[in-house]
Amino acid sequence: MNAKNNDSIVISVCTGTGGVATGGYKVIDAFKEELAKINSTAKVGPRTHKVGCRGFCAKDVLVDVDINGEVSTYQHVTADKAREIVSSHVIGKEPVNKWMVKEDYHNFHDKQQKLVLADCGKINPESIDEYLAIGGYESLKKALSMDPEEIIDTIKKAGLRGRGGGGFPTGIKWESCRNAKGNPKYVLCNADEGDPGAFMDRSIVEGHPNLMLEGMIIGAIAIGSSEGYVYIRAEYPLAVDRLRLALDQAREHNFLGENILGSDFSFDIKIVLGAGAFVCGESTALMTSIEDKPGEPRPKYVHTTDKGLWGKPSNLNNVETWANVPMIIEKGADWYASIGTEKSKGTKIFSLVGKINNTGLVEVPMGITLREIIYDIGGGIPKKKEFKAVQTGGPSGGCLPVSFLDKPVDYENLYEAGSMMGSGGMVVLDEDSCMVDVSRYFLDFCKDEGCGQCTPCREGVAQMVRILTEITEGKGSLAHIDMLEELAQMIQDASLCALGTSAPNPVLSTLMYFRDEYKAHVVDKKCPAGVCRNLTTFIIDEDLCTGCTLCARNCPAGAIYGEKKEPHFIEQDKCTKCRVCYDSCKFNAVKKG
Repeated sequence: MNAKNNDSIVISVCTGTGGVATGGYKVIDAFKEELAKINSTAKVGPRTHKVGCRGFCAKDVLVDVDINGEVSTYQHVTADKAREIVSSHVIGKEPVNKWMVKEDYHNFHDKQQKLVLADCGKINPESIDEYLAIGGYESLKKALSMDPEEIIDTIKKAGLRGRGGGGFPTGIKWESCRNAKGNPKYVLCNADEGDPGAFMDRSIVEGHPNLMLEGMIIGAIAIGSSEGYVYIRAEYPLAVDRLRLALDQAREHNFLGENILGSDFSFDIKIVLGAGAFVCGESTALMTSIEDKPGEPRPKYVHTTDKGLWGKPSNLNNVETWANVPMIIEKGADWYASIGTEKSKGTKIFSLVGKINNTGLVEVPMGITLREIIYDIGGGIPKKKEFKAVQTGGPSGGCLPVSFLDKPVDYENLYEAGSMMGSGGMVVLDEDSCMVDVSRYFLDFCKDEGCGQCTPCREGVAQMVRILTEITEGKGSLAHIDMLEELAQMIQDASLCALGTSAPNPVLSTLMYFRDEYKAHVVDKKCPAGVCRNLTTFIIDEDLCTGCTLCARNCPAGAIYGEKKEPHFIEQDKCTKCRVCYDSCKFNAVKKG
């Protein structure tokens, strides 16, 4: 086999967690094996390299084939497909069209505005040289020539707000830490992403770790810190490995360590693996965990910028926040402030999951509507189901109904609606989602993940879970709804930390927008979505049933009977409410009663 000696051939394979899970490493091996058979005399021979998350995780393994600058993207690539791609496309110059991405791939990206993720999925996250080739660490060089106050002023004018949840102005936090009395000062990165369905920070660390590190180093210059920590989930092994490699390579190039790039500034970063508890993502609990103590939150009247890690001034931002910093230093505050809304500048990364066609990682300008995210980017709801709600902000966020689809997404609008930005989880729910059960699920998560330190959260949340469970089991009453609201208010007013004060949000938001669903559970003793087994009955519509027998063949309880090509029936005494018949019927003949 021969390739033209002037061909430049580069094959990029997604090796984010999604890519690895779907066989990314096997795909790389297959490409390498086939490319090794090509006798090329080109100065730059055929090569395959790893890239981070490409965003459209539902299409992994995603592969770019770049031949002389012409790029073709393939989806759902396997090792066998890789071999044929080399044979047909690389050698034969005939792209394998049937495996290439379709219109939905392009729609997924059209309305995105990628800043942080612009090069994630393009460069090899394990090579600092590739980061340097796209201008990496040039912002650090610029920052070393700036006064710390000038750096802080730039971040303030840009309007960057913390992407970890609260949305506090980043520049003001930096300024407070710099002006705080006491040394040393610590720069911290929260990579302990624990929200169900969230993978924004993990993907940045896996696919673009040097961008985050450069932001932290610039922040250290501004604050006057010589020591930093990245607190990262131990359950993210790929991210941890790539972060360690990036730190080692940064030290080799003197971007970290003593007298960085010949200056009088010294700074280094250590990795601390998370303790495995969701509460450790709370700022003060994170710091106590770094101190090798139980991850328990501290009272909030003492600001961590004054007394944080080991009682010293500490500045904590999450991965995404730090990753925005190099771009702001490079392009200026005015450039960044021109993106987004009046009070919410820049872009935001969301993990789009749940009842959505296009599952993946998206980066959009602040102010985009939920409808654009869910339908234009996300491709809408599978099986043409009706949209019911979207839960934003993690387990402590709120559930927003269809009336909010055209509302701009920013910090203020989400807060006013009874939800929050959070770190960026976005869980889509459809007509088959029970909002009472959804509330119970998220509140139960908060109950299990709470530190147990304060009574309002520990006991109050447990009581709310008990009440919600009784409602979903058909044992609820109208008095239970009043009790939920009373308990929620008490927890919000008296809990020690933000995990406790925000834990009731899913319940309060669903009571606000889906109160009729709660009433159906406690008054009518029915679950409209057909999720709560004790409150659901399934029946077969005789007019729609074709007698295909699919439901009967799949029923694990043998509760369905009928002759072939004749209407079927469900024996209610045998029915276990498993929903198999409902989910398997191709003619919508099975109804929720």
